[in-house]
Amino acid sequence: MSERNIPRTIFSIIIGAAILAIGWYGLEYMGGLKEAPPKKEVPKRIKTVEATAVTNSIVSTSLAVQGRLEAYNKIELFSEVGGAITTPKPFKKGTYFGKGDVMLRVDNTEPRLNIQAQKATLLNGIAAIMPDLKIDYPKSFPAWESYLSSFSIDDPIKAMPTPANQREKLFIASSNLQSQFYNIKSQEERLSKYTLYAPFSGVLTTASINDGAVIRTGQMLGELMATGYYEMLATVPLSQLNFLKPGGTVKLFSEDIDGEWTGKVRRISDQIDPQTQTVGVYIGVTGKNLREGMYLRGQAAAKALNNVVEIDRDLLINEKEVYAVQNDTLLVLIPVTIQKFNRETVIVSGLPDGTQLLTSDVAGAYDGMRVQLKSTVSK
Repeated sequence: MSERNIPRTIFSIIIGAAILAIGWYGLEYMGGLKEAPPKKEVPKRIKTVEATAVTNSIVSTSLAVQGRLEAYNKIELFSEVGGAITTPKPFKKGTYFGKGDVMLRVDNTEPRLNIQAQKATLLNGIAAIMPDLKIDYPKSFPAWESYLSSFSIDDPIKAMPTPANQREKLFIASSNLQSQFYNIKSQEERLSKYTLYAPFSGVLTTASINDGAVIRTGQMLGELMATGYYEMLATVPLSQLNFLKPGGTVKLFSEDIDGEWTGKVRRISDQIDPQTQTVGVYIGVTGKNLREGMYLRGQAAAKALNNVVEIDRDLLINEKEVYAVQNDTLLVLIPVTIQKFNRETVIVSGLPDGTQLLTSDVAGAYDGMRVQLKSTVSK
């Protein structure tokens, strides 16, 4: 090849390469203009849910209660007389006394002798009028004679014979016998206060005296608490107070010892705690192993609700609606009215019988969501 033809050859090669490049890019461009193959549409996954067909009915209710026991009967003991005391058994905290047991005695020597002296004076006065009674009131004389013969200054004074007429009554009154009689009765009544009897069975919870001590009138001696019967103060929200009534049964238990006890609602306070908006409910309970200060929990029987359904609290939406399955394929929200909240359930009204209610919460649920019903179980 001549040197003259070399540039021409190189030029031809360049032209050919350019044509090939343009052709390749053209093919790529034309290929890009072709329509992309249609994407396959992935069908949405429909959730499978379970539902129960509800039936309205009468539902028994209860309220959770808790509180500490207090003795139903507890009194402070005070002395009505003064003097040196003796005690048949130790007058100490925890000592038990049965009803009617002597708890202590105050020395009554002086008042007792004074009463005997007054009785002797009365006896002399009756003896002095016996002749007049025999003459002027012969019908009444046997009664006075019998009274005089049975009179004893050591025994409690007996009632005097009743005058047969007004004339005899004035005669007895003029002799000052009635005044003496009632003065003695008054002193005998006071003498009974020198012995302190247990008004009920119980134990001393406080004791402030010892055997042999000299006490004064009005001094506090201790505190007696009845055993076997207690009262528990529980607080109930005002919104749920209408569920309780006095006399209702309460099942109680302790978290510290074994045992169950049955109590009754004795009374309901008329006052409302302004801070907590709760009302005090007093529950009486008896039984073994109970002690003052013991903490108990329980359930108080409350009024039954009619034409309602009890459901899990998790099924409640915004405290006013629930999800139900409509036509076995669609979730719908149904409004309900709350009648009562429990710890894990809620009692509602407003669901028609046969409503297919979800048995559990469905993640991402919304009104109008398409679902597939797995089964329907009557509730």
